[in-house]
Amino acid sequence: MRMALCKDDKKRGKIMEYNYLISLAIILLSTKVLGLATKRVKLPQVVGALLAGLLLGPAFFGVITSTDFLSEVSEIGVIVLMFVAGLETDIVELKKTGKASFVIALLGVLIPLGGGYFLASIFNEGDASLGTSIFLQNMFIGIIMTATSVSITVETLKELGKLSTKAGNAILGAALIDDILGIVALTIITSAASSSVNIGIVLLKIVAFFIVGSAASAAFHFGFKKWVASADTDLRRFVVISFAFCLLMSYCAEEFFGVADITGAFIAGVAISGNLRIHYITSRFETLSYMLLSPVFFASIGLKVELPKMTEKIIIFAVLLVIVALLTKVIGCGLGAKVCGFTNEESIQIGTGMISRGEVALIVANKGIATGLMSSALFGPVVIMVIVTTIVTPILLKLVFKDKAVEVSSEPSDLLKSYSESSKIDEMEQKGL
Repeated sequence: MRMALCKDDKKRGKIMEYNYLISLAIILLSTKVLGLATKRVKLPQVVGALLAGLLLGPAFFGVITSTDFLSEVSEIGVIVLMFVAGLETDIVELKKTGKASFVIALLGVLIPLGGGYFLASIFNEGDASLGTSIFLQNMFIGIIMTATSVSITVETLKELGKLSTKAGNAILGAALIDDILGIVALTIITSAASSSVNIGIVLLKIVAFFIVGSAASAAFHFGFKKWVASADTDLRRFVVISFAFCLLMSYCAEEFFGVADITGAFIAGVAISGNLRIHYITSRFETLSYMLLSPVFFASIGLKVELPKMTEKIIIFAVLLVIVALLTKVIGCGLGAKVCGFTNEESIQIGTGMISRGEVALIVANKGIATGLMSSALFGPVVIMVIVTTIVTPILLKLVFKDKAVEVSSEPSDLLKSYSESSKIDEMEQKGL
């Protein structure tokens, strides 16, 4: 009898042990199917992946629940996403973007930050179980609002033939700086949340990380660049070494400096960018991300949304969050553009182009859940805000970029050339070339 029970226990254990394979298969299939469906209606595939997570999770059918395995794969996914963002950051071009892009990005961060904090301070009563102050929790909502995902804007402007306009180039430059400012803000608040010491020590550790990280990255960049230039075979080794450096920087950031691991991943990407094989390296990571890591990450975001927790008050907060998200980017970035000499029409175009929050806001929100800076009750409104801003951005862009004469750059900017090169690689990957 005892032996029979042991056999049953072992059988149940094996079923439990391999359940993650079924969950993974369902997630990959559903995210790709819904991703293709959303792509057909001119929306990013990330929207389909989010919807897949919502449908599969407790919000609707409850087919899959969030597990430790999915959480860990999701964490690797977000590290790779930020690493790729770093790989695509061109420091040389960042220096060339000029005052206009910096001012647009700065106001496009400060005004949404203030708007998000103000709205959260009205609705959020604080969650003592998170172990963080209500000030930090409210400020974190503001930081989520600062995010900008320019990919949907770029695709829409390409379709309209407006990407090489003065406004289009300004959007590209401002979005690049916006990412840097957002990383700095996220680093400060996550460090403050995870540390029991005063803010002075927190800032000191952050500064120390950026000094040490920059020195290590510069040394790695120099050695890696020379190695890449001298080697012309077996390019796969570059990808392996790059990923190892990314993971090492992520670990050191979190373990020794109390800085978010994704900050370390981003800096690692910046360190590797600018070498002769950067497009090859980036394309390999984008393939890995497309096949496995990104679908799991975005689906896991949807799995965390629990609609029963969305009370009437939370629903009102979600609606207002969407409105504030739309207005603060248009006002902030539009005001920055106006200050820098753009026309009223161009200023509105630039502000509209910076509305979409996309995957950047989801990465930040996910880090907030992990560090106790955001309650699960507020997670749903953030996901709704991301979906709505992603959907309405192309619609609004088509309205503000009317078919009239616009100033077009005689030569496409280097930022635009870089984006076009990346798009060609994506197309080649999809065709299996």
